[in-house]
Parts: sequence; structure tokens; C-alpha cells
Amino acid sequence: MVTRQARSDAGSDRWYRKAYGDKDHALSPGKAALIVGGVQVLSGLFSRRYSPDPTHPDIKDWYESLEKPSYKPPDPVFGAAWPVVTTLLGIGAYRLMRQPRSPERDAALALWAANIAMTSGWGKVFFGERSITGATAVAAAMVGTGAAYVERASHVDRYAAALGVPFTAWTLFGGAMTEDLREHNRSLDGADPDGADPGPQHS
Repeated sequence: MVTRQARSDAGSDRWYRKAYGDKDHALSPGKAALIVGGVQVLSGLFSRRYSPDPTHPDIKDWYESLEKPSYKPPDPVFGAAWPVVTTLLGIGAYRLMRQPRSPERDAALALWAANIAMTSGWGKVFFGERSITGATAVAAAMVGTGAAYVERASHVDRYAAALGVPFTAWTLFGGAMTEDLREHNRSLDGADPDGADPGPQHS
């Protein structure tokens, strides 16, 4: 039975190398840094379009009109946390890219990309579309993909996995707060971004 299992594992390894090419397909430091940095910059630029600051007065006014929970951190702290946790996540992705290619590594990197995409998407849904309900759903998905990233990465690089824990914890906190905002601001959930009157109000 052991011999049969060994042959099966060897066959799987040959299939993987045939499908994906060089089994040691670890990226160079420069390429890995370029990919991670490029993704981070693009995500930041996209998110910037929906920032609730003086350059987006409609978004800022809507956000300031929300009833916020008492445990919400000050806006500067809350805003600074996202770059920190996504940067840590990016360092983990860099470490993974420097590892030999494997199904676990590729799955973890795909989850990293999904997490970064949903981070930007959350801002568009919450601030751009003013959908607190939609943002709550996105946040819940981010908790799931964040946890999945940590699990997959742990099979390849435990430090890369550990660097994903703050992101997952922060999305869990942010998701809980978004749900709280939804509960206390039903009349502003989905208000027209262009300033028109919102649709039917919820009781």
C-alpha cells in the first residue's frame, strides 16, 4: 500500500510539473516585489476614488451623517489600519512568490489577490454605492478568504501565513462594525450617490 501511495504521489508530481512547467518556478526578488508593489498601488489608486475626504464632498457628507458605534476608532486610525494590514499581507505574498511553485502556493496567492481586490471593492460598494448591506456581505466574504489564505499559506511558509492574520482579524472587526452601521442607518443604506432622495425607507 505504501508503494502504491508513493507511485500515486510521484504521478501527481509529474502531472503538476507537466501542467505548470518548471517545478522550481519561484519568482526572482525583483519580479515578486514588482508584482506585489504594482497590485498594492493599483488597489490604493482605485480605493482613493471613493475616499470620504474633502475631495469627495458628497461621499464625505454621507459618511459623516451615519450614526456610528461608540467603539469605532478615530477616522485617522481606522484609515491608517488598512494600508498596514494589506502591506503585511503583501509581504506574505512576496514570500510565497519566492517559494517553489506548488498547488498550495498558487492557491494562497490567488486568495491574496482576491483579498486585495475585495478590499478595493468594499470601498466602492460602501462609499461609492452607499450600500451598507452590500458592504457587509463583502466584508463577510473577506473574512472567509482571509482565513482561507492563512490556512493555505501555512502549508508553504508559516511566516507568510502569520502575516495574513492581522488582515483577517481586521476584516472581522470591520465586518462587525459595518453590520452595526447597517442596523443603525437603515434609512441611509443605498442612498443615491448623486444626491437624489433615497428609495423607500426601512422601518
